[in-house]
Amino acid sequence: MSFCLGLTGSIGMGKSTTARMFKSAGCAIWDADQAVHRLYEKYGAAVAPIAAALPEAITDNTVDRRKLRDLITRDSTVLVQLETIVHPLVQADRKTFRDQAPAEVLVFDIPLLFETGAEIEMDAVACVHVSAERQKERVLARGTMTEVQFQKILEKQMPISEKLTRSEFHIETDTLDHAQKQVEDILTQIRKRISHA
Repeated sequence: MSFCLGLTGSIGMGKSTTARMFKSAGCAIWDADQAVHRLYEKYGAAVAPIAAALPEAITDNTVDRRKLRDLITRDSTVLVQLETIVHPLVQADRKTFRDQAPAEVLVFDIPLLFETGAEIEMDAVACVHVSAERQKERVLARGTMTEVQFQKILEKQMPISEKLTRSEFHIETDTLDHAQKQVEDILTQIRKRISHA
């Protein structure tokens, strides 16, 4: 039986970098965003049900993310429809990974872990965090979104203070060395727990 660790945080807090640290330490990683990409790619599991509900979002047997974004912007009910289709498929993908991954510690990189109720599948949750100033600096430095878009994303996500309250482990990503040390400490605690189980 593997130990399932949920890894969450808000945009720009260093979650992907932290997930890579867990991977380097021998953990198997399941990434929610990559799972959605697999579901949307040509003939992916989400293509047929999305084509049935939102045919204009499909191009060449692939979910066209740009068209999907436009549809969601125009009609707020589209997002609810989409989540009804995609969430069960993402959950099934996660279960397949959990059943097949050979590692002792499985890390589930899920930005909306608490928002989607996925924490009930985890043995523990680790939340990455950094100051609000640092977070904003990182996101805007990517050059992929405006400050207004960044604020919109933040409004959709649970406040980081609440995510931290609900998480057993906290990883401050102010520096790479500090984050690395915290990852190692968490794995030491988890491995102790596994050996005493």
